[in-house]
Amino acid sequence: MAEDVAPETWDILITGGAGQVGLELAQVAWPDRVKLHRPTRDELDLSDAGAVRAAFAATPFKAVINSGAYTAVDKAESEVAEAFAANAMGPAILAEVTRAAGIPLIQISTDYVFDGSGEQDYSEGDPVGPLGVYGASKLAGELAVRSGNPRSVVLRTAWVVSVHRNNFLKTMLRLAADRPALRVVDDQTGSPTSARDIARTLSAITLRMIEDPEAPTGVYHFVNGGSTSWAGLAREIFERSAEAGGPSATVEGITTAEYPTPARRPANSRLSTFKITRDYDITPRPWRHAVAEIVAELHQETRP
Repeated sequence: MAEDVAPETWDILITGGAGQVGLELAQVAWPDRVKLHRPTRDELDLSDAGAVRAAFAATPFKAVINSGAYTAVDKAESEVAEAFAANAMGPAILAEVTRAAGIPLIQISTDYVFDGSGEQDYSEGDPVGPLGVYGASKLAGELAVRSGNPRSVVLRTAWVVSVHRNNFLKTMLRLAADRPALRVVDDQTGSPTSARDIARTLSAITLRMIEDPEAPTGVYHFVNGGSTSWAGLAREIFERSAEAGGPSATVEGITTAEYPTPARRPANSRLSTFKITRDYDITPRPWRHAVAEIVAELHQETRP
């Protein structure tokens, strides 16, 4: 009788493991054969090519998911070098070493690569035109990944929310605990997107790319279904929170001009997800469902 042979371990490197998406990637129901490696920034500096090569020499990774980034949009306007080091040079190094290793690289990007003009959902092939340093640095990272490793996927997303870290949803609930009314920008439109849903999408893409050398590559968009403004999102958050017995506030919609920031934001952040549904059979759920789930989880955590 032939002996059972244990399946080969699939070592997957996840950068940015302490971020919203990185934390959700750790909670995905991966196959038993998958072993996740989630080094901290101190343990693996992505801007240090020697350190990255050494990490790859020590572990036979099967794929890399780069969810790490410099995401301080406003600070990036005065910290240009820091933003490009994390968002462009890091991905460039990962593209080089993953190509040499013959493995796929999955890179997270952003709606900020677009200028936000028009009223239509952006498709992957639409012209890019970042409005600030953050978007420019993320676009540079996209170009580095696509040119550096043909077996790569760039996944653009937007308006990420979750139970983790700091994000718009948690900020609204925190402010509502002390303020009965809030003024929120109402002329920027996008799709609030669950970090959990992004993580599940990344895992599906990664596993397929490991198993199938001919898996689709290139740029893809993933956001939850539908769209709203920041003010519309705030109202939905408070409605769900009130239903759960949590904090709530009334929302006054204001213009972008009434809430100036160092970095310009795209007025239109809507992204088409047709391509990822066609190529990877991934259909995003509505953003309201995702928001309701997050609010419910946060309410469960804060109940006495």
